[in-house]
Amino acid sequence: MDDDPLANLRRLCLALPETTERLSHGEPAWFVRDKKVFVTFADHHHDDRLAFWCAAAPGTQEALVAEAPEKYFRPPYVGHRGWLGVWLDVSPLDWTEIGELVTDAYRLIAPKRLVAELDG
Repeated sequence: MDDDPLANLRRLCLALPETTERLSHGEPAWFVRDKKVFVTFADHHHDDRLAFWCAAAPGTQEALVAEAPEKYFRPPYVGHRGWLGVWLDVSPLDWTEIGELVTDAYRLIAPKRLVAELDG
């Protein structure tokens, strides 16, 4: 991974089967089969912070925000649906952990056939 959070996030998302990237609400976002978003970049979207938002399993958002509010937050617009916000302007960033969150988000949104393909 390099020092560019967007490049690293892009690499993680586009490595997943049938993932595409396009702008959504002015920010890069990643979609499964160009239809359903599973991760969106948040470059100072509502504040002066750099982050991404991702789909998360029920209870994940609450648990991670309670455990580490310096790393995680409830994002606007999608937080009420359980999505997780992850700060990218904290140090150090754990790209292994971020990769797991991205993959988990993909698994929640992708059709079963693509999840099976991911599992090999």
